Amino acid sequence: MMTTLPGPDGQERCRWCAATPAYTHYHDHEWGYPVADDRRLFEKLCLEGFQSGLSWLTILNKRENFRAAFQGFDIDRVAAFGEADVQRLLQDAGIVRHRGKIEAAIHNARCAQELIAREGSIAAYVWRHEAPDDAGDGATVRATSPASVAMSKDLKKRGWKFVGPTTVYAFMQAMGLVNDHAQGCVHRAKATRARADFTPPV
Repeated sequence: MMTTLPGPDGQERCRWCAATPAYTHYHDHEWGYPVADDRRLFEKLCLEGFQSGLSWLTILNKRENFRAAFQGFDIDRVAAFGEADVQRLLQDAGIVRHRGKIEAAIHNARCAQELIAREGSIAAYVWRHEAPDDAGDGATVRATSPASVAMSKDLKKRGWKFVGPTTVYAFMQAMGLVNDHAQGCVHRAKATRARADFTPPV
């Protein structure tokens, strides 16, 4: 069961967001709100890949370092990275220095270029995988959904790496494709309104 805790302002929030002020800010201003910006979507897919086996708080605390190291997650710039950049990143103590994940982010940037050429944008592609009838009930804790399984399978067919169903579901939660704020969380209703006002890109 997903539960809530009162925040410093007395309002109820998802229990997990109370870990640190940075986590609370992320929960209040980003998590669960719909995103249509390709750079932000690509960044989140990369960071969810880096999170594999770690906590999101670890990645969140390093996010600005990741942004600096990966040139703001500009897709074309990351796609142009070579071995010298891999070596540079492996020496960067501000990020997660895992060769496989670093190389996957670069590889996925090239896959993203292909996806954009075929689908028009990352945003248009990911929002086609939204499942309004499976939008999250705010009560059930789950790691995947039918939509995340389908999107993961398709991304893998397209060559993407570190995009398993759990990684993709976390991405979908964060980018507003599903509203998994707990029942009673003040931001559940706000995210619901934001989703209702959002026009998915085509």
